Amino acid sequence: MWKNFKLNKFLLLIPLTSLMFCFNSPKDDDEKMQTIMVSVKNTLSYLHYSPKPINDAYSKDVYKHYFELVDPGKRYFVQSDMDEFGKHETKLDDYINQGDLTFYKLTIDRLYQRVDEIDKITQDIFSKPINLEEDENLTLEPKLKKVPANKQEQYTEWKKFIKYNILQEIESMNSKEEAQKEKKDSVQKYNLKDTIKYQPLNPDQKLKKATDEVKDLVKETFTRFKKRKKMDWFTVYMNAYTEVFDPHTNYYSPKDKEDFDTNFTGKVIGIGAIIQEKKGNLYLGALTIGAPAWKSKQLSEGDKILKVKSKPKEDAVNVVGMLSDEAVRLIRGEKGTPVTLTVQKKDGTTKDVTMIREEVAIEDTFARSIIVNSNGKKYGFINLPSFNADFENPNGRNASDDIKNEIIKLKGQGIEGIVLDLRNNGGGSLTEVGDIMGLFMNAGPYVQVKDGNGKIQTLKNKNETPIWTGPLVIMQNELSASASEILAGVMQDYGRAMIIGSPQSFGKGTVQTFVDLNRFLNTEDDFGSLKLTIQKFYRITGESTQRKGIVSDIQMKDFFTYAEVGERYDDYALAWDKIPATSFQKLNYFNIQALEKASNDRMAKNAKYQLLLESAQWREQLDKEETITLNINKFNDLMKQRKAQIEKFKSLTKFENGLQFSMYQNEIEREKKDEAFKKKSEIWIKNLKKDLYLQEAMNIIADMGVKS
Repeated sequence: MWKNFKLNKFLLLIPLTSLMFCFNSPKDDDEKMQTIMVSVKNTLSYLHYSPKPINDAYSKDVYKHYFELVDPGKRYFVQSDMDEFGKHETKLDDYINQGDLTFYKLTIDRLYQRVDEIDKITQDIFSKPINLEEDENLTLEPKLKKVPANKQEQYTEWKKFIKYNILQEIESMNSKEEAQKEKKDSVQKYNLKDTIKYQPLNPDQKLKKATDEVKDLVKETFTRFKKRKKMDWFTVYMNAYTEVFDPHTNYYSPKDKEDFDTNFTGKVIGIGAIIQEKKGNLYLGALTIGAPAWKSKQLSEGDKILKVKSKPKEDAVNVVGMLSDEAVRLIRGEKGTPVTLTVQKKDGTTKDVTMIREEVAIEDTFARSIIVNSNGKKYGFINLPSFNADFENPNGRNASDDIKNEIIKLKGQGIEGIVLDLRNNGGGSLTEVGDIMGLFMNAGPYVQVKDGNGKIQTLKNKNETPIWTGPLVIMQNELSASASEILAGVMQDYGRAMIIGSPQSFGKGTVQTFVDLNRFLNTEDDFGSLKLTIQKFYRITGESTQRKGIVSDIQMKDFFTYAEVGERYDDYALAWDKIPATSFQKLNYFNIQALEKASNDRMAKNAKYQLLLESAQWREQLDKEETITLNINKFNDLMKQRKAQIEKFKSLTKFENGLQFSMYQNEIEREKKDEAFKKKSEIWIKNLKKDLYLQEAMNIIADMGVKS
């Protein structure tokens, strides 16, 4: 959850002189990083909702979190490194106060050194025969792993890691061969035209092919690592400091902030093409129908990108060997400006293609609806992936307008109820919640917000003309967070909607804003931004959603229920608390107890649901396995056991809920011209037909009856 928070008035409450640093423009990266460190520290101390004392205890937390970010698998550093680093464990508070780069430079220089050494180690491992018959085990759980005592132990650990990846590749080949054989047997059994290629490899061939695949993968990993600039690691270093305050307070470099804005607004200025990295080269991936790359009629998926000319008066930049995100930034630019790509076609010819950059919408971030036919009745299903908003453009898209448009379209189809899907929705703009609430009910408070000084503000929806007053079900899961939780929570508190899904949502009850660091500095350089927790929000009942989330009215477990998903599992998450309730008028739209009993009775008899829960528990047990064998015979036996178990759950993949889905006429027409849209629609509907939880949502909304 974050909002477009203007700091001008807010800063009047604190001594501005404490945040102003009259640094001159930095001469080099070191000076820039030092300035960022001090600026981050001061911004955290003065503006964070719950500032921590910058002391030795804080330093120890930062130290621990830093290595969880830099070397989570404990594969790069050895014990002598950690002994040396440990001398700084209680000094990181001093370093951020002073802008001292000693620890950062020591660890990152050592990291690059170790990567060079490990690159050579892996080359040596691959130069010798790989023996998969040794009786060894690999520790999978990072918390149980120890840092290698010395380089010999590090060599052994990397050899085990490589073996594990080879075994996985061989298992992947075995599975593909089994699937192909099954298809071929089926084709032959029914005397169909046989076009199935089935050419099984012998064990030696599989070992060689798998080894080559893993060798290429490891080589590419190190190549990418070495291309990564040290300033990129500085972002990781700063986030070790910020995330110990709370997990949603983060430092963003200028390019990271640009990516965040792109995802949040759901649009990008560019050519509409995915850029992919393969073995050190960049290739065009899928082209967005209607976007500049597609309209050029000269570019195709699979073209190798050689050069990018960002501006007419600048030289083209050779992008061979460049990281994809760097090339993307060259391709993006201002709307209406030209960009030229030099590409190598599949036939070996080279071509320069000039395009005019356009605004390309990332449609997967926007709301979309469809008509659902169930038991002879029509219902509306709306999927909202995020609470997107475009603060910079008054005519830009936002979630509430999109939802409004979808409701209007659904009402035109004569639907009798609406299911709003907030599953996997991680939130977005706080202001969109009130606007969406106003589409379903009259004016009233929707959230209480408390700042670090204890001041409480109640935000209210002022709309008195809802456009849908009929039955409403909101679907959530453990990944529904922030704005999703506010909307689900307030609709539950009023009694306006039934909340169904996971036992509880994610539990993120904090509000963030972006603070540009250079606003406090006497320079025009871009020092990046701090996404900062400045407030906590509370339901109109006074309860925080922090850690506890929203408890569903009708609870249905899923794959995430048995995993450690949610704010409550984060060591640095802020605590749950409660404030006084605000005044509101509860509605009486339905009988929760009756609906809950009817649903629970159905789900208790639903064999597929019970099988899904068994599958979820089994998969979670696999995820919690601490070690795995590296002996190929034992590994194969283990995979056979797992496949036998998977066979039990195979019917879940063939499940169909029996619901019928109807698209709008304008979308049907669009499919005839837009191949990408057609493909996405087909995948979307295919997944909806397999959605067991949507099936029950339709049962519940049918039970609610019509009220409009």
